[in-house]
Amino acid sequence: MGTIINTISVILGGILGILFGKHIKEESQTAIIRSCAIAVIFIGVAGAIEGMISVTNSTLVAGRSMFIVLCLTLGTILGELIDIEGIFERFAAFIKVKTGNSKDKKFVKGFTTASFTVCIGAMAILGSLEEGILGDYSILVTKSVLDLVLVMILSCSLGKGCIFSAIPIFILEGAMTLLAKLLSGVMTASAIANISLIGSILIFCVGINLLFDKKISVANLLPSIVLAVVFAFLPFNF
Repeated sequence: MGTIINTISVILGGILGILFGKHIKEESQTAIIRSCAIAVIFIGVAGAIEGMISVTNSTLVAGRSMFIVLCLTLGTILGELIDIEGIFERFAAFIKVKTGNSKDKKFVKGFTTASFTVCIGAMAILGSLEEGILGDYSILVTKSVLDLVLVMILSCSLGKGCIFSAIPIFILEGAMTLLAKLLSGVMTASAIANISLIGSILIFCVGINLLFDKKISVANLLPSIVLAVVFAFLPFNF
């Protein structure tokens, strides 16, 4: 249910953005995108700080540095070898042609930007896991409200491609929810915490790309999330 609500919210946000975007000046659209980027960056920073800082003897202690370095470095190597970014862009180009938007120069950028913004992050992952394990989709409902606003803002500037980010979000969240149901007895609190930390860092990277135009291949960082789960089951901590 949470996945369906989130998918509908993304479609609705995209439609509203396109309708209102026609009446907003290009300079204003750029300003809106930058504001959205700053919001996404701080969402990522907040999640990362929460995962890195703990309280020991009434003192804040920062940690997990080696874990982050290993996850991101090894994950990037795997992502570059697989070329996930290229696969994602080819999929976007395929949808662009099939939906009759071949002449839309912003379609691929809109699709990939919106998809990474709504699909990667702690709320998408934790929300899907919680629905699959506990049957509670409240996190995904909250995320749906945020995504509606974010996609509406993005589509004002980047156009129709943002609407089709509903496809990967439906596939990703739906798959994770089903997988969580199957692995409910295996997934540990440590694994979920690791996923949340790395997911938040990737959200930060999405924000950087929005603010400074694409600088980081976020899709090629996705294997880091898989490694985050694997590290949770190792007999030692980083």
